[in-house]
Amino acid sequence: MNKFNIQNLVRENVRGLKPYSSARDEYVSDGSEMIFLDANENPFENGVNRYPDPQQRNLKAVLAKQKGVKPENILFGNGSDEVLDLIFRAFCEPKEDNIITLPPTYGMYNVLAGINNVENKEIQLTLDFEPDVAAILKKADAHSKIVFLCSPNNPTANSFAKDKVLTLLQEFKGVVVIDEAYIDFSKEESWLQELKNYNNLIITQTLSKAYGMAGIRLGICFASEEIIAILNKIKPPYNVNELSQQRALERVLDLEAIQSEVAVILSERTLLSKALHELNYVHSVFASDANFILVKVDDATIRYQQLLKLGIVVRNRTSQPLCENTLRLTVGTKQENVRLISALKLISQF
Repeated sequence: MNKFNIQNLVRENVRGLKPYSSARDEYVSDGSEMIFLDANENPFENGVNRYPDPQQRNLKAVLAKQKGVKPENILFGNGSDEVLDLIFRAFCEPKEDNIITLPPTYGMYNVLAGINNVENKEIQLTLDFEPDVAAILKKADAHSKIVFLCSPNNPTANSFAKDKVLTLLQEFKGVVVIDEAYIDFSKEESWLQELKNYNNLIITQTLSKAYGMAGIRLGICFASEEIIAILNKIKPPYNVNELSQQRALERVLDLEAIQSEVAVILSERTLLSKALHELNYVHSVFASDANFILVKVDDATIRYQQLLKLGIVVRNRTSQPLCENTLRLTVGTKQENVRLISALKLISQF
């Protein structure tokens, strides 16, 4: 394991912070029949009159077993965006520290940098959509607290080369956050197996994509027990509500359904990619490790508008670095993809 003193990266006020202790932190039910008069709740039972478990213990126990980690290595957030915001607030001193991002990438990293008044040093990906490790390490300074690696990347859909990520884990003098929102669609393994080797590693995942639960907003953070303890200091005490916890637990227990849906998406991704290669206005179909495909076309803005008129909404990514005249197409159901391919063929006549 790398000898990395994570406390040296934590903001001074957070190091000394004593977290709020909620009623459900002070007394954890063991299932016994108790009269709860400790949290000033409405006593009339309706299923949600009690505060939710602030540590989501039942859900963590199941997910920890599935992922091969300990519950102490997990933190849940109100969507991955809350998890990312907590990481900023734990490690980045406003107006002093900076982060490093690799555009084109997930836009919330930059938004959260602005919200937290933290400089964002952008190092553009190489032409083959890989991290420019030498440039990242050269631009990093004593105030560079976090580098964000989205792998598989959004919007390019590729997974980053393992050797490049390992170099950053070993040589970057801050926290390395690997955003694995799309890992369930990738041929590559998750970086979870490396948590025990790198205590400066944070991995974020989500129930929004492969698990099909975007509507409940539940993001996942995996990290060392030390980092999770730091983030627990600053998270809101009841950040994941009772209904979300219940629905998430039902879903993660149904692994067969999740795996079946992922298999269908992967099969449909292959069919969609093949169809895209046959269109005369498509210049490039980039390899995908996600549940979407990035394609370069003759004129992305025109093709986007043409698809809208046919009732198909895709994402125009032409304004992003290295993504001129590209469209991002989410892989839908078989029926949706049939309609999409039909529309794509139709506009090829215009």
